[in-house]
Amino acid sequence: MNMIARFAKDESGATAIEYGLIAMLVSVTIIGILKSVGTSLNTVFTNVNGGLTGAAK
Repeated sequence: MNMIARFAKDESGATAIEYGLIAMLVSVTIIGILKSVGTSLNTVFTNVNGGLTGAAK
């Protein structure tokens, strides 16, 4: 019975879950930002490529 009471009062597992959720939120945010920036960078490099191709002719 004493072991069950200690297990019920132990909050270290909850802390680990909270850290996991925070890490997941940060990861999802970073992925979203990188996808947005990646699309913009693709457009910039496409424009640069077009400009360089036109200048080389």
